[in-house]
Amino acid sequence: MVIVEISLLSGFILAPGSRMLLERRTIIKKIEVKADVVYIYLEKLNDESQTFILQLEQVIQMKNLKPASIKVYDYYQPGGLQIPFYSGAGS
Repeated sequence: MVIVEISLLSGFILAPGSRMLLERRTIIKKIEVKADVVYIYLEKLNDESQTFILQLEQVIQMKNLKPASIKVYDYYQPGGLQIPFYSGAGS
């Protein structure tokens, strides 16, 4: 099992409809949302490219928004690959 751990940008939450769209994908087993992190559990990865689009809602206006991180790792070996930062399409 593979986990995609997405730290949300400060002041943002996962839009309610975004979760439903993600859950329709057959590769996704489960989605957990905890405070400022979204966990996407995948059955497995292969060499096919995968794209996950999350819609976020800004609930608090923040100044000097800092980039957030995404981690991809094996559930059983959590050392994993880390994609350093993202800043969102609107920034």
